[in-house]
Amino acid sequence: MGFSDLMDSVGGLGRFQFINSALLMIPSIIMASHTFMQNFSAAVPDHHCRIPNFTIIMSNWNITPLALDGQTLLKAFVPHDRKNKPSRCLQFTVPQWHLLFLNQSAANTSGLQTEPCRYGWTYNRQEFNETIVTEWDLVCDVRHLKQMSQTVYMGGILAGAIILGGLSDKFGRRRILIFSYLKLAVSGTCTAFSPSYSVFCVLRFVTGMAISGIILNVVSLNLEWIPIKSRTIMGAMHSFSSSTGQIALAGFAYAIRDWRTLQLVISVPIFFIFFYSWWISESARWLIINKKPDEALKQIRRVARINGHVKEGEAITLEVLKEHMQQEAQSVKKTYTAIDLFRTPYMRKTTVCLMILWCAISFGFYGLVMDLQRFGVSVFLVQVIFGAIDFPAKALCAFSMMFIGRRVTQAVLLLVPGLLILANAFVSYELQTLRTTLAVLAKGMLGASFTCIYMYTLELYPTVIRQTGLGFGSTMARVGSMTAPMVMLLEDYLYGLPLMVYGALPVIAGIIAVFLPETLNMPLPETIEYVEAQRGQGKRKQNIKSEITPHVLLSSKL
Repeated sequence: MGFSDLMDSVGGLGRFQFINSALLMIPSIIMASHTFMQNFSAAVPDHHCRIPNFTIIMSNWNITPLALDGQTLLKAFVPHDRKNKPSRCLQFTVPQWHLLFLNQSAANTSGLQTEPCRYGWTYNRQEFNETIVTEWDLVCDVRHLKQMSQTVYMGGILAGAIILGGLSDKFGRRRILIFSYLKLAVSGTCTAFSPSYSVFCVLRFVTGMAISGIILNVVSLNLEWIPIKSRTIMGAMHSFSSSTGQIALAGFAYAIRDWRTLQLVISVPIFFIFFYSWWISESARWLIINKKPDEALKQIRRVARINGHVKEGEAITLEVLKEHMQQEAQSVKKTYTAIDLFRTPYMRKTTVCLMILWCAISFGFYGLVMDLQRFGVSVFLVQVIFGAIDFPAKALCAFSMMFIGRRVTQAVLLLVPGLLILANAFVSYELQTLRTTLAVLAKGMLGASFTCIYMYTLELYPTVIRQTGLGFGSTMARVGSMTAPMVMLLEDYLYGLPLMVYGALPVIAGIIAVFLPETLNMPLPETIEYVEAQRGQGKRKQNIKSEITPHVLLSSKL
């Protein structure tokens, strides 16, 4: 008998489970907005060197204005390319008045002296009123600071996974979750009032830590109260919350073109979530493991009461509870660490392979979704499409895992999107529809790949280090997401080079995935010794349908 049997006796998938899941899924929608906010808050509009004052300049140079408008007069001060677009980062050292009387084909500016923008920049504000780029001039020589802000945010998520993950094991999932909600609400709101870029980055780092604390504990508090037979459908519903958040963000950003106001809109509602989060129950599993059976019994009876099974709840005593939770209590008698992931040959091989897979998925995924302007299509439209593609992609992934297997599914979900990204690197910028289509397909498959890697990791590791292995893989994913924004700077050296890098790593990881064992219909391993004796020696175990694992259909998003 286990905890799932206890849940069945107090209502199984009842009113409490639906309310609890809904309250935990709402924040996931908003958290996606914070993660993908960079596409709008750090959008780079068309810009060129600012010219001080046309009237004063023409007076100083004894030039008559004639009927020239500002855009035409700009040709005398800023070099233009063959498409008649002004240079973003250069201006002439002295005005070139003769260019005003030449058509674009006859103008030759190759031998004229230029210099960096002396007076700042002028931005096209038709699409965005204000972004962090226009406010703090994060262009030209300091354009890397735009990507750095997202790297800092991802670094916060990594730090949160390390720090808050350990604290949740010590102080409880519920306490750290409530603390993370408050932390996100305060840091997100304060970000909207950042007086400088440095303060903005610090607050984004704190926001990332809060996001990580929420993700870690929402998953546990959601699925640990759900019976095994219902975890698949509830896990699927939770995985779609991030996709819904991506679509919702596009609508908010389309209506609100100022980054500070948009930041407030996605941050202030977290205060409401913080207040209702006090209703959420602590995990009974955690309470038992941490020797708090009385509190665990109180929470279980509360669940029974909400589900309409008061009598069944009252029938549960401390003796009955301890009997059902023996397995959980026994599992913590020996302490395992991350060192055990590398201590034995098979564990070492599995861990190294999964490290590459986790990093490659996150690297390719965030490389695609964090700079939507490169596709030359409306960023609002692309954001909606990128969110919508997740629904069919994740459904097909689940079908493939059930009937084809984990290994083949994981390999395909890395190889194909990797090749699509590589192909996109060689598609002309003018073919916007084709470039966007390839990117959407690749993004959908990489998003679904997160679903597969969660289940695959849980099934490859034995019970005694399963959560340790999952946490280590998640850490590698954060490394990939931190690195991805900075790779965009390679475009300064060669057009398409970032996409080549984003595509190459998933292809390599897809090949590596082939060397992992298949786990479809295999029993879940319990100990490292069992795994080394069976899988490590290449022995095939009989096909026994395994118990449905908790995190079957989780998406990344992280």
